[in-house]
Amino acid sequence: QVQLVESGGGLVQPGESLRLSCAASGSAFSINAMGWYRQAPGKQRELVASISRSDSINYADSVKGRFAISRDNAKNTLYLQMNSLKPDDTAVYSCNVLGTYYGSSRLWTYWGKGTQVTVSS
Repeated sequence: QVQLVESGGGLVQPGESLRLSCAASGSAFSINAMGWYRQAPGKQRELVASISRSDSINYADSVKGRFAISRDNAKNTLYLQMNSLKPDDTAVYSCNVLGTYYGSSRLWTYWGKGTQVTVSS
């Protein structure tokens, strides 16, 4: 079992910045990829950014140049730096991990509960 806990959300004005964190805990689990998703009211959940075990990074077109995903393997923590925030960025942001348990090839995925980001003037 893997547990993911997000933090860092809040209420900010347009143009300001936030840094989200996702702390992962568990054992005997090898991570293939981690990512940040978001879901706004009335909209589908979308992938914001992802990073693979080999450090391959992808961003949604809407956040390119503004957001940056990174990880600290020593701290088992995933980050999302969000700059130049817009009202359209308002959503619940959730952390996701994809990987395998040692000794098995079956893929597992886990989700955090999410953290609210609200951008409003």
